[in-house]
Amino acid sequence: MFSSRTRSGVLLAAASLSATALVGCGAVDKALDCAQTAGTVAHDVQALRHVVSKADNRPQDAATALDRISEDLKALGDKTGGADVGKAVDDLQKAVQNAKSAADRGAVPDVSPVASAAGELTKVCTPG
Repeated sequence: MFSSRTRSGVLLAAASLSATALVGCGAVDKALDCAQTAGTVAHDVQALRHVVSKADNRPQDAATALDRISEDLKALGDKTGGADVGKAVDDLQKAVQNAKSAADRGAVPDVSPVASAAGELTKVCTPG
């Protein structure tokens, strides 16, 4: 019914469409991973703010919250490859590390740079 040349053409076209769909799905998956992680980090930053605002201001609680943010960022760094996302993750990691250093010294960390960097991550991870 169909010649081998026609079958080959149809198979090649189907393979090409499948590859295109997979590449598109990969980009969508990365965007979803980014958005989900940004949401998780935003929640973590809110928890950090709550810990820091408590009357007893226990630096160890802040350090634990900062560790959680750092772990979430590691997961994101492994899943995405975009330059904007990479820079936002690096900036946030640096802010987290600075705040953690303060908490490790027993001081209540300034979390405003962490919140600012988390806002930038949310911005680059939000399609628009």
